[in-house]
Amino acid sequence: MKKKAIVVGAGLAGMSAAIRLAGDGYDVKILEKNSNVGGKLNKREGKGFSFDTGPSILTMPWVLEQLFSSVHRRVEDYITIERVEPQWRTFFEDGTKIDVTSDLPDMLEEMKKVSGDTSAKLTELIHYAENMYELCMKSFYKYSLADLKDLKQHHTLKELMAMDPLNTVADGTKKRLNNKYLEQMFNFFVMYVGSNPYHAPAILNQLIYVQLGLGIHYVKGGMYNIAEGMKKLLNELRVDIQLNTPVDHLVIEGKEVTGIRTADGTLHEADIVVSNLEAIPAYRNLVPRKEGKKEAKKLNKKFVPSVSGLVLLLGVDREFTDLKHHNFFFSENPEKEFHDIFEKGIPSDDPTVYIGISARSDETQAPKGKDNLFVLTHVPPLKEGEQGKYDWSEYRELVIDKLERNGMKGLRESIEFEYRFTPEDLEELYGPNGGSIYGVASDKKKNGGFKIPAKSELYNNLYFVGGSTHPGGGVPMVTLSGQLTADLIKEHETQKQPS
Repeated sequence: MKKKAIVVGAGLAGMSAAIRLAGDGYDVKILEKNSNVGGKLNKREGKGFSFDTGPSILTMPWVLEQLFSSVHRRVEDYITIERVEPQWRTFFEDGTKIDVTSDLPDMLEEMKKVSGDTSAKLTELIHYAENMYELCMKSFYKYSLADLKDLKQHHTLKELMAMDPLNTVADGTKKRLNNKYLEQMFNFFVMYVGSNPYHAPAILNQLIYVQLGLGIHYVKGGMYNIAEGMKKLLNELRVDIQLNTPVDHLVIEGKEVTGIRTADGTLHEADIVVSNLEAIPAYRNLVPRKEGKKEAKKLNKKFVPSVSGLVLLLGVDREFTDLKHHNFFFSENPEKEFHDIFEKGIPSDDPTVYIGISARSDETQAPKGKDNLFVLTHVPPLKEGEQGKYDWSEYRELVIDKLERNGMKGLRESIEFEYRFTPEDLEELYGPNGGSIYGVASDKKKNGGFKIPAKSELYNNLYFVGGSTHPGGGVPMVTLSGQLTADLIKEHETQKQPS
């Protein structure tokens, strides 16, 4: 008889884990409180405009290829992945504009706008980042790592030192670039995982190679098609997906989770439970014992939530022709910006603003002659009791002012359609700690860049996937977390078998 696995939440990590568990022979059921799959990867439409409401950039498509091939499928039969060039257009407050591209001769020319000896700088930076990435392919992207002890099992001392453990992301770029424009631009790559470049370990500079070396991508028809492709595959694997089914609590006997009780009182029995709800909220809200809240409190000290965000979906009556598919309007003082968000815990008065316009690569996303603007500004995660503390309407005005000041004149009056997501909305919809977007922040001092262990330390058969667990936040990372946690489950279950 097949063993039963229940996955709480149909985000990308939960669906990824479900695909792998089904492939490993489990009878799998997904319980999702919302009316659709995908978690923070969602979509919204109105007045002819279509928006991805969550992730808008895809890196490391090999993670999706690996997932589909693990159950003998080809990802290209489910979704169409296209490369985006230029990758980013970046705008600075003084009028400087730099395009980021994986075409290295073009990238060198772009860098010459602000720096002299670009060739040596870029060569050294990419070499440094590529070495980091190759080291991570041996461990970070291959196994579910909980701590330094786990990491040491896969590396020599020489390799561990090559990870630049004494430095932060910002230390690594300063040493190789020593240019305020280029440092700010490349430091911002670490925001793919929602972390502070002045605190995050230097190993995350590998993201420079991930982008420049491997490229960034878009999914034809909208990023939400990743979720649609996974759902189609889950249906083929006969995974039972139950939408509009909020989980009330875990059913626990001793050290075992024996099942799930849903809000309507239904009991779902399980041999294995995988939570796509982040570990801290899961302990806080789903464990009906005092030890759950105690564990949440303990973890919260070490594993702080990543940034949250104010998201504006703007359908506008014109094309802002100076903008590309991905655009960043940088703050004037990045150190102050990150200090405000991560240290003071307040929204910065001069934030970096990201604008994604998928219509640049996909004409189905907006009416002809118009733009669909996905506007994201990172803000601090909410602390307990802070819901409603900030006036997000006022902050919206600050964001629009900045964009109009930096060349998007007439933005306000061009808006035909608008929808907004606040940190409170993100917390309510998807349950992340403080409304965080990327799970747990990588912090060199607090957690060494490690995440919450994928296997529960309280219960034998409870596991976690998603941005709060290894390897972290972002589409490829959370998708990979589902696969690595499935590997861990397989390993633990094999160890239980009598020899």
